[in-house]
Amino acid sequence: MSTRISERPDSTLSSSLAGAARRGAGAAAHPLRAGVLLGAILLAGCEVPLPDKAAQAAAKEHRAAMASDEGRIVCSPPGTSEFAPVCTVDRVQSQDGLFLTLRHPDGGFRRLLVTRDGRGVVAADGAEPALVIPRSETEIEVALGGARYRLPATVNSRALP
Repeated sequence: MSTRISERPDSTLSSSLAGAARRGAGAAAHPLRAGVLLGAILLAGCEVPLPDKAAQAAAKEHRAAMASDEGRIVCSPPGTSEFAPVCTVDRVQSQDGLFLTLRHPDGGFRRLLVTRDGRGVVAADGAEPALVIPRSETEIEVALGGARYRLPATVNSRALP
């Protein structure tokens, strides 16, 4: 009986070891799969760009500046010599064309009519003509009544000085 008892624990031990080995082989395969999956996730994560804090701050500042300058144009109102973004522009489309109302900080204003004949803009009211000077391919300067305005425009390169 002692032999059977010693065999029995051996057989129980053997079967326990065999079961553990089977479980261990399966358990070892799962961590391997998990490691491969984790490696694939990490490699995929390498393609995600890191946020550029300086670029984000500059973009936020630019958006704030654009929001505060919405509808503003660079001008030199009557009595000033420096240009600054202190004038505003209102656009009204009518059957006669696009009218621009350029408003000064002091409440004064000038009205211009956008032309399609190459002149750019003309004075829409009053006796004083508008003097239009092309500054670049994307900007004109308009002098009218002691004020000067810089407006975005498409300028023919042949019209540039």
